[in-house]
Amino acid sequence: MIAGVMPIQPALPAATILVVRDAPAGIEVLMVRRHGNSGFAAGALVFPGGKVDEGDHALAARCPPADLLPFRVAAIRETWEEAGILLARRPGAAHLLDHDEVPNPRETADFAAALTRHGFELATVRLRHFAHWITPEAEPRRFDTQFFIAAAPPGQQAVADGYETLDCQWIAPADAIREADAGRALVVFPTRLNLLKLGRSRDVAEALDRATNEPVVTVRPDMFNEGSERVIRIAAGAGYDVTELRYPLRSRE
Repeated sequence: MIAGVMPIQPALPAATILVVRDAPAGIEVLMVRRHGNSGFAAGALVFPGGKVDEGDHALAARCPPADLLPFRVAAIRETWEEAGILLARRPGAAHLLDHDEVPNPRETADFAAALTRHGFELATVRLRHFAHWITPEAEPRRFDTQFFIAAAPPGQQAVADGYETLDCQWIAPADAIREADAGRALVVFPTRLNLLKLGRSRDVAEALDRATNEPVVTVRPDMFNEGSERVIRIAAGAGYDVTELRYPLRSRE
């Protein structure tokens, strides 16, 4: 290693879900506010998600064949742990679980054991692939994150875990961005752009249709300082209307 040059850290596999529902004013997405002591994106408004672990690979072997299965499992598990929403069903059932059927994540330490005990099947096929982002090589913490989108189970309620997440909220994509622009919320760059992408859709049906038919292009942001600004740039062919954002260097983002 060259003196003074930090080695490139591996990008850890991670997954997240945009859980969406229809509201009178248009589409809403479930977002959680991360605890201020979180190791990553502390205090930020994010979609539920986290790292893929060994248990996710084991559970993936029990699910119907699909692409990115361990990522799908991780996204479902993290959404249950952080927001109490479980995309699962009883064997043979057409509908997802109701709220009173969902195990309390604060009372159940082992996700796989909880699924086995209750006989639940993960609804991995309900997830549509939405985006794929890889953290720049210069960053000290890197993630290889698969984004999915899924319709909210109509009978379930979102509840923050009080540990990783402090609150849950259903919010229109444009409102989340306005909160960030007004300084009332911290929304990191990938979250912001995926909110903009989601905001193209008027309702859940359109959002799911877009995710089914539009190709996912891997995004590797380029981040650098230019004068007094922090510049974040992505390729024009990545599928986003925005290709560059600039922030003052002292910005929280």
